[in-house]
Amino acid sequence: MGIQALFAQNLFTAGGVVMIPLLGFSILAVMLIIERISFWVRINRRQRLVVREFLSLYRQNNVVGAIDKLRKNTDLPISRIFLAALELEQPNPEEFRLALESEAQAEIPLLKRFQNIFETIISLAPLLGLLGTVLGLIASFASLNLGDVGGTKTSGVTGGISEALVSTAFGLFVAIFTLLFANTFRGLYQRQIASIQEYGGQLELLYRRRYEGG
Repeated sequence: MGIQALFAQNLFTAGGVVMIPLLGFSILAVMLIIERISFWVRINRRQRLVVREFLSLYRQNNVVGAIDKLRKNTDLPISRIFLAALELEQPNPEEFRLALESEAQAEIPLLKRFQNIFETIISLAPLLGLLGTVLGLIASFASLNLGDVGGTKTSGVTGGISEALVSTAFGLFVAIFTLLFANTFRGLYQRQIASIQEYGGQLELLYRRRYEGG
């Protein structure tokens, strides 16, 4: 364990000063990824069941029971969207539809939360890694005298170059790791929007039938 820690410390030192922001990016990315995983797992586990039970109650004209079902699950975005429309006072179908659409738009920032931060990390991490490598190369070649090419200091320069590449490798690793999860979350967001449109359309149709039926 001590050898591994020492090896990691040597790698971190070899990467230079840019390893500090890269380490910060990696820690931030992991924390945000854990939060998003928890968010999407909670939604995917419960939302479909809750919506199906709600629509079943609503079809049976049990409006009070249907609304109560939503109120017990207000941590789900689609419950808040439906409640925004259902809690209006006798809206016509157009007002009902506008309420659904407005609340759905209000939920989008929550569904896309941290996406900009992920994109920033994905963009900056490789650039910081490259900057670290360039700085390492400059330092390595600065220690080499022209008259000593092929001499004893050449091996030191070679070692310095290999160490300088550590920051680029780490920057790429952080960017690739973050990109994998960011793309996964983007796909989940798109699926969620499609589900909101699907279930929202079903609710709108049921409400229109109830409204026109008197």
